[in-house]
Amino acid sequence: MAASSKRTTIYLDPDLHRALRLKAVTVSRSVSQIVSDAVKEMLSEDAEDIAAFEDRVKEPLISYDEMVKRLKKDGRI
Repeated sequence: MAASSKRTTIYLDPDLHRALRLKAVTVSRSVSQIVSDAVKEMLSEDAEDIAAFEDRVKEPLISYDEMVKRLKKDGRI
C-alpha cells in the first residue's frame, strides 16, 4: 500500500468477507488491494457515465410519447 493510504473500516456480510479472503489468497493480493481496486473501478465507471451525460447535455429532450411514435413510424415496434 502507498504511504499516503488512509485506513478505514468497512462492514461486510460474513460470507462475502470469507469469499473475499479466499480470493485474496488465490490471487496473492491483500483484501485491501482487492477492495481498493474495486472502488477505483466503480469510480472510474461513474466518471465515464458523467462524461457521457455531459457530452449529451445539449441534445434536445424528447418525451416518451414522442419516442414511441417515432419507433412506430419507423416500423421498429
